[in-house]
Amino acid sequence: MLLTRWAAHSPKPIVLLIDEIDALVGDTLVSVLGQLRDGYIARPSPCPQSIILCGVRDVRDYRITTSKGEIITGGSAFNIKTESLRLGNFSEAEVRELYEQHTAETKQVFDESIYPKVMALTGGQPWLVNALARELTVKMTALQDRSRPITLDDVDEAKERLILRRDTHLDQLVDKLKEPRVRRVIAPILEGGEWSQSASDDDRQYVSDLGLIVEQRPNGARIANEIYREIIPQTLTSMMERDFTAQVPSTAFHLPDGRLDFRAMLAGFQQFYRENSEVWNKRAVYEEAAPQLLLQAWLQRVVNGGGRIEREYALGRGRADLFVRYFYEVHGKRAEQRFVVEMKVVRERRSLEATIEEGLTQTAGYADKCHPEEAHLVVVDPSPASTRSWDEKVFVQERTADSRRITVWGM
Repeated sequence: MLLTRWAAHSPKPIVLLIDEIDALVGDTLVSVLGQLRDGYIARPSPCPQSIILCGVRDVRDYRITTSKGEIITGGSAFNIKTESLRLGNFSEAEVRELYEQHTAETKQVFDESIYPKVMALTGGQPWLVNALARELTVKMTALQDRSRPITLDDVDEAKERLILRRDTHLDQLVDKLKEPRVRRVIAPILEGGEWSQSASDDDRQYVSDLGLIVEQRPNGARIANEIYREIIPQTLTSMMERDFTAQVPSTAFHLPDGRLDFRAMLAGFQQFYRENSEVWNKRAVYEEAAPQLLLQAWLQRVVNGGGRIEREYALGRGRADLFVRYFYEVHGKRAEQRFVVEMKVVRERRSLEATIEEGLTQTAGYADKCHPEEAHLVVVDPSPASTRSWDEKVFVQERTADSRRITVWGM
């Protein structure tokens, strides 16, 4: 009715933009789309000349459920689309051009080293690029001194603040992780496995349209950017972290001088996994990736507030790589510990030793990239206790690969 009156009285053609249209659900969404459909049929008057529906998803992917929870798609209310356009990601040159507008206005400069980092963190996703810039130029008090250049360390801090604050955009994407078709695509990536047979091409296209993944042809995929790569597992492990609060004091594995006793921490996880994995695996939202998520939750609980966990995983990698950086003070100055942890799961038709040998090579390669003081390989054997007992599964070995010492933790 409002659009009808507006169109009838406006002396000029109306172009209507409805932002976040996909935030509407159920009968409300059907009502709005139905009204737009009726207006289309009654055009050119009384109806807006052109209507743009802006949202995270294409209109074909809107989901309406019945009282029984069954999904309804299609129908005349949805048959209103002329064309779908997707706002593409920024290139590094475009990010530079955008950020230099701030420099032109305030004379505050960005260090040249930040641009590749911004692209790695955001993948050029427009909202993330702008949110990171706002954090750097508006929210961070120290950088309000425009004579101070914006450096790589500042970008790292802005990323952490953005992730901790979890703005609406990030929360909306996180909410999508609960959808079965998103889980069918994301879970294999988190565990470094292969595409699930239950994940259809439509599922993959949907998750790609959400901006959560980037497909790597012919058959691979990765999480779209480093910020999403941290947000996704942190969200999926938040319940685990809360439960760990009572079981694992945050300082349980800290040495008297403030450093982290990483070997003791992994030994603690090994024992915890032995005692609790069966229950936790069933409780996990993404059961397929439960071991990887459980390890990350354990690390996050201990490292949180004193360090960072950088994650690498992609379809077909066959493992999840974790790079832990822990900060402490020596004589009033910040020092850093660096650890590499790689997790592999023993797959069917593959022996434990073959899995370890492959993992050692992969861990050594990742360690060569990160230069840690310790490198660890965690190997999980999911076979039932009737096949291999826990006494057989649980072990610690000191091995070497490419002249690098690597501790292997079996569980």
